[in-house]
Amino acid sequence: LGEFHLDASASADAPVPVTLMKLARERGLAVLAHVDDAAIDKLMSHAPGVRMVWAHTGIGGASPERVRELMQRHPSLTGELSYRPGLLEDGRLTPAWRTLFAALPERFVIGSDTWINARWQHYEALMDEARGWLGELPATIAQRIGWGNAAALFGLPDR
Repeated sequence: LGEFHLDASASADAPVPVTLMKLARERGLAVLAHVDDAAIDKLMSHAPGVRMVWAHTGIGGASPERVRELMQRHPSLTGELSYRPGLLEDGRLTPAWRTLFAALPERFVIGSDTWINARWQHYEALMDEARGWLGELPATIAQRIGWGNAAALFGLPDR
């Protein structure tokens, strides 16, 4: 189900998000949530096991340790990495994120966040940046994050 935004984790218990999460689980759909890290536990409690793609792997810049904690608690949570604060330092992947990707290579996907037309102007630069840090990872991990995990999430063949 398309991306939805919640401005505060308190909103995660409102009727619409609860219904949306349950609908996604009932229909076997993935849901894209643009939320802070506190909302993840609440949303997942409404529909345990639902496949959730976490936009930007958190809007508040959750630490890699917090991301790991949530992913270990929720095996069906996938982190989307466009515009992710703290991923890079001086244009290079940080050691903490490199370690997390090595530990959980099947849990992350590349995204573009082209939710408004103006973002298309930055698409090439965003993908070039992703290619750059993906190139710092072992090829098998880079392939999973760059393509394979998204293909698996949506039932497409992995090339």
